[in-house]
Amino acid sequence: MPIRSPALHGAGLGLRRALLGPLQEHLATAAEAEPRAIDFFEIAPENWIGVGGKLGRSLRELTERHAFVCHGLSLSLGGPEPLDETLLARIRRLLDAHGIGVYSEHLSYCSDDGHLYDLMPIPFTDEAVHHVAARIRQTQDVLGQRIAVENVSYYAAPSQAMTEIDFVNAVLREADCDLLLDVNNIHVNSVNHGYDAGAFLDALPGERVAYIHVAGHYVEAPDLLVDTHGAAIIDPVWQLLARAYRNFGVRPTLVERDFNFPPLAELIGEVHTIRTIQADHGSASRDARSA
Repeated sequence: MPIRSPALHGAGLGLRRALLGPLQEHLATAAEAEPRAIDFFEIAPENWIGVGGKLGRSLRELTERHAFVCHGLSLSLGGPEPLDETLLARIRRLLDAHGIGVYSEHLSYCSDDGHLYDLMPIPFTDEAVHHVAARIRQTQDVLGQRIAVENVSYYAAPSQAMTEIDFVNAVLREADCDLLLDVNNIHVNSVNHGYDAGAFLDALPGERVAYIHVAGHYVEAPDLLVDTHGAAIIDPVWQLLARAYRNFGVRPTLVERDFNFPPLAELIGEVHTIRTIQADHGSASRDARSA
């Protein structure tokens, strides 16, 4: 059996290749006695499957020393085509090779007779609940572990026979899977679709939250936010994170940044903000998933 990385706790950062050099330099110069500035990292498995050479060795050095999670990009859980079991097998090999115990994907789809290169919204219908829940169960069977699905941002809904919150909760129940809670996506959707972000958060099943994402977004208009992961995290998102901790207890939480990267120190500052909010709501050692 592969050796799994340490259980998640505290505050993490999404590992992008553009950050690899600065991170390696930071970790090399940090004193051994200093507390870690970053408790865990997240990678997209599609970006690292089959990668060898210097990059592959760099990833191995990090996964041997730090906790990691994998967050998928292209499994297309809500798509109409059969699940890509070849991709799933390659993901499982990556998880096993690096001892990564947590895998998550988006509650969306991204392919239909070819890759769409975007995360498309699943219709909020009973039929869609049954369809995507069955595919999540199939994924869990192939990977041999539970997965977490992320509540996603969306800008148009193809069908709304039920509300977004009822759809998310129905999928979690029927699939019997965990939740990757993205509080920025709740904020973005609440502005774009005119609902109460706090009420949405309150209605989620806290016992299913595996870990949490926070990120920045772009303000296209007062009533249109775009989930870019390319800007600093704003106060309403931090406030929603604090509310999540009050509701569900402190959970491992990660900063997502995909482009427009600031100096690493600024990203570490956002990681530190997570840790500060966690301290205000109880020690990170009490993470529900750290045992």
